[in-house]
Amino acid sequence: MALIEIEKVIIVEGKSDKKKVEKIINEPAEIICTNGTLSLSKLDELAESLFFKDVYILVDADEAGEKLRKQIKRELPEANHLYIDKMYRQVASAPEQHIAAVLLRANIDVHARYLS
Repeated sequence: MALIEIEKVIIVEGKSDKKKVEKIINEPAEIICTNGTLSLSKLDELAESLFFKDVYILVDADEAGEKLRKQIKRELPEANHLYIDKMYRQVASAPEQHIAAVLLRANIDVHARYLS
């Protein structure tokens, strides 16, 4: 049995964000949970391991999310930034259909039941 090389990586803030995204996507992707913060050494290590992958940043639409987004942008300037509508503020509280639409626009396959 051959191992599947995972090409896409989605970086989220919390475990509830990770669970929500895992439920919605319909393709192999690594979902990395930062728990809201990343040390410089952890970010450097992460940047090195993600060099040849398609990286997507999906964080909350709040001050902490924007701070994390800026931090990641410095180390991973080629990453794709995905944005939820500010009215939902948090990935975990955004409707599944909204998250699915955001992911689909980034060419990430999602389960059809979340498209309405």
